[in-house]
Amino acid sequence: MAIVKHEKKPLSAEQIARLRTVADLPDDQIDFSDIPDGDDGYDVAARVRGMHYRPVKKQITLRLDANILDWFRRRTPRGYQTDINQALRDYIAAKEKKAD
Repeated sequence: MAIVKHEKKPLSAEQIARLRTVADLPDDQIDFSDIPDGDDGYDVAARVRGMHYRPVKKQITLRLDANILDWFRRRTPRGYQTDINQALRDYIAAKEKKAD
């Protein structure tokens, strides 16, 4: 399986010209009307990092049988590690439930 690397496409001359036009505008000529004023109850300063649970990942070296790894890679080429992680979670949950 080949690793696909995505490269940014170069900007067109028209896109570069538009960006330069905006960059050269004085602040008082920039239209900020589409930016929320902050009175809608959304307080950026009150945001909490990690508010939603996201488990800490740790990089390891793990030896798996070739056919097991191949099965996960064929099933989900862009998320096979996540699927292996979920399979291990399910296994642990089943073992814990059986132990109770």
